[in-house]
Amino acid sequence: MEDLGSVDAIAAKNLAEIALMQGVPTVEQFKPKSRSLTVSLNASKTQIRTSLKASTLDGVFAALFSNVTGGVLLTNFLLELGASPTEIGILASIPMVANLMQPIGAYFSEQTTSRHDYCFWVYSISRSLWVVLAIAIFLIGRNHTASDSLIAIALIVAICSCFLGALGSAPWLSWMAAIVPPALRGRYFGLRNSAANLTNLISVPLLGLVISKWQSGSIQGYSIVLIVGVVSGLISLCFQNFIIDVNPQTGQGLSLPVVAANIVPNQPTSQSLFQPILLNFWQDANFLKFLVYFNLWTFSVNLSAPFFNVYMLNDLALDISQVTLYNSLSAGANLLLLMFWGKLADRIGNRPILIGVGIAFSLFPLLWLATGTNQLSIWLWLPLLHLIAGGTAAAIDLCSNNLQIGIAPHRQQSTYFGVAAAFAGISGALGTTAGGFLAQFGYGGLLGLFALSSVLRLGALLPLIFVHERQFSK
Repeated sequence: MEDLGSVDAIAAKNLAEIALMQGVPTVEQFKPKSRSLTVSLNASKTQIRTSLKASTLDGVFAALFSNVTGGVLLTNFLLELGASPTEIGILASIPMVANLMQPIGAYFSEQTTSRHDYCFWVYSISRSLWVVLAIAIFLIGRNHTASDSLIAIALIVAICSCFLGALGSAPWLSWMAAIVPPALRGRYFGLRNSAANLTNLISVPLLGLVISKWQSGSIQGYSIVLIVGVVSGLISLCFQNFIIDVNPQTGQGLSLPVVAANIVPNQPTSQSLFQPILLNFWQDANFLKFLVYFNLWTFSVNLSAPFFNVYMLNDLALDISQVTLYNSLSAGANLLLLMFWGKLADRIGNRPILIGVGIAFSLFPLLWLATGTNQLSIWLWLPLLHLIAGGTAAAIDLCSNNLQIGIAPHRQQSTYFGVAAAFAGISGALGTTAGGFLAQFGYGGLLGLFALSSVLRLGALLPLIFVHERQFSK
């Protein structure tokens, strides 16, 4: 596996060549009225190296926050309170519905002069909101008749946090797209995601063990873990101070530490550009094809994704510590294969990987039909399923993100990302909500839902065949 320093050195060495390849001006060529979101070359190699390392550390602590405020730990907390599959589905749909805020966040971020400042305020407030749930658990968690109240508070906090956090998603992705050279995106994001997944591998089983063994009960244990998660989320934002800032008004990178940039006189504002960009979005046939694939895929995956943990915790009656151990196996497989998928994507492209691995990932839910409470399932089949899930999900997540960055026009990327995420959010929310309803009232229960999801995933791959991916020189 390549170390971070080597990847950073390659990025710094090839930045001028990549900038010319994309038609981005270098320092000598830079014109103040350029709207490109690629970092100008007034950034030194040391600043670029520092930025990429800081982004990786940001991802590590943000991953810890995400593990605590989502996934199996939050699912187990709600199940301990007596939440139904429909309520679990609604909770899982909240981050997806929140994606409707991404175009709004992209629009507001284009009015600012600093990606860093915008993302800092959005994420610091959204992550701090989870303290409210921790306090509520501490105050009323011992009252077993207050379960419905805690479920309601958890849903309200999740809604507020996710909707506010979604305002920063597209600007953050545009910020990273400006800093990481296109020819190295696969390797760098593979490395960054590997670091985040190593955090998952270590933290999830430990946090699950803390919750299950907490003397006052698992509900009170989750409040302690929740505080740790919030603190980690805020620490991650501190590392963003060491990332080269980008001014959306000019596309220029700002020197470290983060400082405000002056707005270029007579520069067209994003307010005047917003409507033409949306018009171009609808006229971009290639991006619309990707959007169709992305929406169908998101719906079919989320139809079953939130309910694998529910199946193990409820139907198979496994302990939270055991389920978190299985989830760590997924994180481990994800960690081991991310760099492989990243290098392969840089070599052959993202679309071929998405199609090939997507077929395997589509058949994955069918394999759950063979699981049960027997020893073979618990010690062999379930661990194997989580290893498969982690290895294939590494390719899907990495390549989907890189493909979207690659096919979106460089001009006003954050708007494209925001609109695409909004549509995918609707699809994902419909998927999780429909999945929760079918799991509770539909034919076949959770296993029937898994089979349906598998069929729909295969169908969702068809539009991807017609998506054209831009290739960059290596």
